[in-house]
Amino acid sequence: QVQLVESGGGLVQAGGSLRLSCAASGSILSLNVMGWYRQAPGKQRDLVAAIRSGGTTTYADSVKGRFTISRDNAKNTVYLQMNSLEPEDTAVYYCHANLRAAVDPWRETDYWGQGTQVTVSS
Repeated sequence: QVQLVESGGGLVQAGGSLRLSCAASGSILSLNVMGWYRQAPGKQRDLVAAIRSGGTTTYADSVKGRFTISRDNAKNTVYLQMNSLEPEDTAVYYCHANLRAAVDPWRETDYWGQGTQVTVSS
């Protein structure tokens, strides 16, 4: 059984910073992409940032220059450093991983965390 456990959400004033963490655990054979998505009330879930096992990163235009994604492959953990936060960043942030698990070693499967609330006050 694979689990993604997130931490680090909370309430912050505009201009402030938060750091999200997500640790993947379980019988993981290989981790391909790890990333963060967010969903605001009444809106769809959108990609915020993603990082491949080799370190290649992708960012949504709205967060470029403010957010930084990184990962620790030894710990199967991905981080999202969020600086210069804006009220528009308020959302539930979900960790995502595309990985190969022992339970199904012949294909890569998407897993999701439970979500962590980030609220930015103006």
